[in-house]
Amino acid sequence: MVYPAEPEPVLEPESQLMQEVKDGESPAISLQLRTGHQAIGEDIPDENDIDTTDLLEDIQLEDQLTEETHEEEGSESDEEGEGNAQSDERDTRKPPPSVIAAGEAYKKLKDIISPPRNKGKGYKDPNLDLLTRSRLEAMKRFLWTYINPESRFYDQWTAASLDTAQAAERGPWFARRLRNWSTAFVEDTNVLPINLYGSWNKSRIDDEDLCQEVTAHLQGIGKYICTQDVSRYMNRSEVKKRYGMRKGITERTAQNWLSRMGYRWTLEPSGQYVDGHEREDVVTYRQKVFLPRWKAIEPMLRIWTLDGTAEEPPKGPTLRVADRKTVVWFHDESTFYANDRRKRQWVHSSETAIPRPKGEGASLMVSDFISVDYGWLRSPDGKVAARVLFKAGKNRDGYFTNENILEQTQIAMEIAKTYYPTDNHLFIFDNATTHLKRPPTAISARKMTKNPSTTFGIEVTVIENGKIKYAPDGKPQKNKLPMPPGKFSDGEPHDFYNNGVFKGMTRILQERGLTEEAKLKAECKGFKCPADKTACCQRRVLYNQPDFADEGSGLEILGREFGFEVIFLPKFHCELNFIEQCWGHAKRVYRQYPATSKEEDLEKNLVASLELVPLPVMCK
Repeated sequence: MVYPAEPEPVLEPESQLMQEVKDGESPAISLQLRTGHQAIGEDIPDENDIDTTDLLEDIQLEDQLTEETHEEEGSESDEEGEGNAQSDERDTRKPPPSVIAAGEAYKKLKDIISPPRNKGKGYKDPNLDLLTRSRLEAMKRFLWTYINPESRFYDQWTAASLDTAQAAERGPWFARRLRNWSTAFVEDTNVLPINLYGSWNKSRIDDEDLCQEVTAHLQGIGKYICTQDVSRYMNRSEVKKRYGMRKGITERTAQNWLSRMGYRWTLEPSGQYVDGHEREDVVTYRQKVFLPRWKAIEPMLRIWTLDGTAEEPPKGPTLRVADRKTVVWFHDESTFYANDRRKRQWVHSSETAIPRPKGEGASLMVSDFISVDYGWLRSPDGKVAARVLFKAGKNRDGYFTNENILEQTQIAMEIAKTYYPTDNHLFIFDNATTHLKRPPTAISARKMTKNPSTTFGIEVTVIENGKIKYAPDGKPQKNKLPMPPGKFSDGEPHDFYNNGVFKGMTRILQERGLTEEAKLKAECKGFKCPADKTACCQRRVLYNQPDFADEGSGLEILGREFGFEVIFLPKFHCELNFIEQCWGHAKRVYRQYPATSKEEDLEKNLVASLELVPLPVMCK
């Protein structure tokens, strides 16, 4: 069919035509041509009636219309009508690719969509997301329409794209996208219309400079920060100007920024206490006693790796002491409670509060020794152990005293000497007064009288059947014993009594040849002597005498009897005792057992949780 003679075609302004496309005109409007007062796109005649010459003239006119130059590009969306109406037909005008070049691109595109297997028949998974694959399939149909000699749009670039878009029930916008994608692909087969979803989802806080600036600002505020601190800072005019921002950010955005920067709204992490770490006496002991001693024994310790392996220990009891490795046994106590259970869990919204026990419930104290070499201190078969379970309380087993510590330590040293004879052994205790206590019969100037006394002596707690005997008033019953003799500088014994009467500090100093010191006052007020003086009072002078000063604690004396060394951690330095982490691991396991108020269940669960602390974890 040939269109009847009409006046010369009149092209309507592009904006009006594109507005018709956006308003839902028929796909035939893609020809964007009217003759006189009759629109060609009103009804599309049967294709057998269309004159090819007239159709090509229509397409050429459509091409002329889209050649108008504009600067701004449209959006990346495939949806019709998205972006500026004037941008829908603004291709970057380049000559269409040749049929040969398009044919090569078509072959390459087929291999991308359906990559052949390396061996045999069939295809591999192209690993394309759904959107990218749909775009490539549309490009493939478009290029085939363009290069197929039997196609009615063979070698007709724009017409082939319009035909492909119409077959996909799309409009001129999608045809334009096909032409852009295909032109880029023909020029470089590595350029694909990939799915950009997520690539624009970047935050300004990903800028390292901005992130560092905000972090520095928050650090300047102090410990407690909030989202308003971030939003207010970003709303400052100089900050917005520096980062090219027209407006600031909301508190919601500030919250997201804090999350991306690594902040979390949570409880402050609870660490170990550091009170007293820098006290003068603590620093002196740590720097001049503990650390030098630890440095001296460090070369004799086994070296452990993160996977819990160590060098093979020496074999045979005939090894020299210098060739043996040193095993460090840490001691500590911890208390487990019946009602100590997990506090946080996933709770359904329908659950309501339920009654729970008040208080911590029954308690059970455990005292034990541990090392990274062998774990809990016990025989290899586990039948003999140094562990002590103690029900602390006035109406229960009483309290864990120095006598209990000495009894447990004696058993521990016997186990170490019997079952681990190829090692040297070092026992470490915390700096508690219970551990530092001297034997009841040890010489001490602390309570000595200045003048002779018939009542002075050492008070010793009465023990019957291994337990403390209490007086009617509830206090431990005491017996008074004479203080044992000291030693002169030449090693000869120095008796402090004369016919059962205590001589007094004045005469004791005179007998030692310290006649000038014997004239001093008995003691400084509260025995708080000046730090830079050693001869300010009689008590201080005797306190510094070798036989008084060398009198060790009960634990140190017990260690010497077994040939083992005993040292004490600096005060307030529980973090140096790795058994604390083992208690934490055991209590985490303990809290997962079913709640119970029975003491036998408490003991069973406690022991089971301690056994679940693995040796490799201790080594780490």
